[in-house]
Amino acid sequence: MKKPLKVRDYMVADVLTVTPGTEITRVVDILIENDISGLVVVDEIGATVGIVTERDCIATVMHSGYFDELGGPVSEFMSAPVQTAAPDDSLVDIAVRFVNSAFRRFPVHEDGRLVGIIARRDVLRALVRFR
Repeated sequence: MKKPLKVRDYMVADVLTVTPGTEITRVVDILIENDISGLVVVDEIGATVGIVTERDCIATVMHSGYFDELGGPVSEFMSAPVQTAAPDDSLVDIAVRFVNSAFRRFPVHEDGRLVGIIARRDVLRALVRFR
């Protein structure tokens, strides 16, 4: 019998984060420099308060082109509240959540702490290996 697939086995543990006060232009730089599509937004105690994505950044650029102003804090552009996952969640359950939502990633929390992130691509890799 195959071992059940768990989020902890496929999540990325080294999560890049920003704070609500981080300038959106800095977020664009971080996304490009690290070849990632989203960042977790955490408050001063490390609690997840939002997600900021490439989509949010593109919307910001579009907005700035119209209003001739670029920038502002992440808190003005991030998506919140955030749906999360737990390390021991079934990867199949997470796959179902991805299929039934527009979300592309879920921060992974354990005991109230951010311990990783699981993205659609991580689930896809796991399911391909499992077959």
